Amino acid sequence: MITAGIDMGAKNIRVVILKDGKVIARAETPAGFDTTESAQAVVSEALKIGGVSMDQIERIAATGAGREAAPYKHETVTDVGAAAKGAVALNPAVRTVIDVGAEEGRAIKTDEFGKVIDHAVNEKCAAGAGSFTESMSRALEVPLAEFGILSLQSTASIPMNAQCAVFAESEVVSLMHAKTPKQDIAKAVHDAIADRIISMARRVGISPEVMLVGAVSRNQGFVASLKRGLEREVIVPEHAEYVAAYGAALVAAGGT
Repeated sequence: MITAGIDMGAKNIRVVILKDGKVIARAETPAGFDTTESAQAVVSEALKIGGVSMDQIERIAATGAGREAAPYKHETVTDVGAAAKGAVALNPAVRTVIDVGAEEGRAIKTDEFGKVIDHAVNEKCAAGAGSFTESMSRALEVPLAEFGILSLQSTASIPMNAQCAVFAESEVVSLMHAKTPKQDIAKAVHDAIADRIISMARRVGISPEVMLVGAVSRNQGFVASLKRGLEREVIVPEHAEYVAAYGAALVAAGGT
């Protein structure tokens, strides 16, 4: 059986194609202005990578904030449902899933089947999401790709109290005027995001095995801050940003 999952994220669209439960293709593209058109293009790319045609795809499930606009879909699955399903399929011991993307962060408690038991989503202005780091990296005039690595050079602990990206940017500017080293500010930003995510995780319950998924998992500074705050190791799977699309493809295969 060949199925596909489409993750219609706020910033990027990702597609995973499965054949008999095994991944045969992954593809990603910026969401752009016309998300449906972007999704059609990235599905076509994934089909080429997988060496299959559209008429061979038996079922497609869509997830993500823009899932209702996904082309070709037969069904939809919530963001938390897809992330939980994909995470537990990758590591059956996982019961706590932390999913941090461009616009939203969430903590999920799941059972052994990848069913969502409870979840919490950040409610503050970009306080626990990737867009927060983007705003702060711009304020510091540091490329986003270097921002996380820069924070690893710091051993300082500077509290950041602002709950909104707009006010936090002012706080960063104040720290810059006080000649605070950039690496210390970068670490403070990552610590602040991690603190908010951990607060959500505690509300739903933190299990011994925690998995981090979503695009922000690629940010080494955030991963380090999360591990420090949780005081434990965190599983970051290969292709962590595709876990929701993978979960959706599993749902399409009947693994609901």
